[in-house]
Amino acid sequence: MAMARIDNKDFEEEKEFYRNTVNLNEKQGKRGLLETKDKRKDDQIKDDDYLLGEARQPLWRKVAVPSSLINPYRIVIILRLIILLFFFQFRITTPVRDAFALWLISVVCEFWLALSWFVDQFPKWFPITRETYLDRLSIRFEREGEPSLLAPLDVFVTTADPLKEPPIITANTVLSVLSVDYPVEKVTCYVSDDSASMLVFDTLAETSEFARIWVPFCKKYNIEPRAPEFYFSQKIDYLKDKVHPTFVKDRRAMKVREYEEFKVKINALVAKAQKKLEEGWVMQDGNPWPGNDSHDHPGMIKVYLGSSGARDKDGKELPRLVYVSREIRPCYQHNKKAGAMNALLRVFAVLTNAPFVSNLDCDHYTNNSKAIREAMCFLMDPPTWEEALLCSISKKV
Repeated sequence: MAMARIDNKDFEEEKEFYRNTVNLNEKQGKRGLLETKDKRKDDQIKDDDYLLGEARQPLWRKVAVPSSLINPYRIVIILRLIILLFFFQFRITTPVRDAFALWLISVVCEFWLALSWFVDQFPKWFPITRETYLDRLSIRFEREGEPSLLAPLDVFVTTADPLKEPPIITANTVLSVLSVDYPVEKVTCYVSDDSASMLVFDTLAETSEFARIWVPFCKKYNIEPRAPEFYFSQKIDYLKDKVHPTFVKDRRAMKVREYEEFKVKINALVAKAQKKLEEGWVMQDGNPWPGNDSHDHPGMIKVYLGSSGARDKDGKELPRLVYVSREIRPCYQHNKKAGAMNALLRVFAVLTNAPFVSNLDCDHYTNNSKAIREAMCFLMDPPTWEEALLCSISKKV
């Protein structure tokens, strides 16, 4: 019996030890869970602090050109300046007595040209480039789960004669605008047709249909440039950095079938426009085209995209596309392109009234889909947005 009591005592001690061990493990588990939660909370706070710090950083900065690149050009400027001084010394010390008036005029003109060249060298002596931070722009104005706060932009595309300015080029310019990397609800493309041509009207109708498949294709595969005529004509390795398994198949279908069919439709419209009847163009509903007389017609506005039901093949919204042909009467001066721009300003003020406007000629496509974001880094940065009036981008961009 004594032996049994000893065994029971040992059992009770083991039982108590096990109970304490379990309690200790539970406490350590709870402490570890709390520490994990605290760590996650700290990491979240750190991430929020990082994003907040990035959002407060400037959206662009100046980058000085390395001396190794600019010094050779500075030496050339100095040599030209020395040669110019010797030239003027010779010209002034050797006047032409027989034709003094002509000599004096020529010296004054040469001096004026030299002064213009000299003033033009000041910005070239200390050139700078500017670098933008698109990630900071997104952090500041595009928060996840919230509407984009980026400023709206209206793009003006002007054309005056579709027979001299090929409609396929105008269509490519419009397509490059509609597929830019920018919130679709913030972009509107206005096409001004100063010729009031039904060819431009029908071209935009076909372009809006092709945009339903071209825009999602560009955004899915990050295509550059986003003007199909220039993208498919590039002599580069189009497979570089492309990892999506269906890219080659979709690209071949887009080039061989979709875009070629689109070009054929535009060519058919051009051929039809060249055979204009004496009574003028007739619309599909049988009514005469209001712009049959390009020098005397009412104003016309047509919204192709951006209205209800105008979505791409994936069901996503597309940027607005608006056709505008201003009223022209023979008794009023229309002031050519300047008058067309003024008419566009009046139209966009009623329809969209975006705070920023971009102007493109019909043959100026954009080969940088992030060009608008690059511009907004200057126009929406607090240190400069009250001072910046114009952001100019080179033609090749």
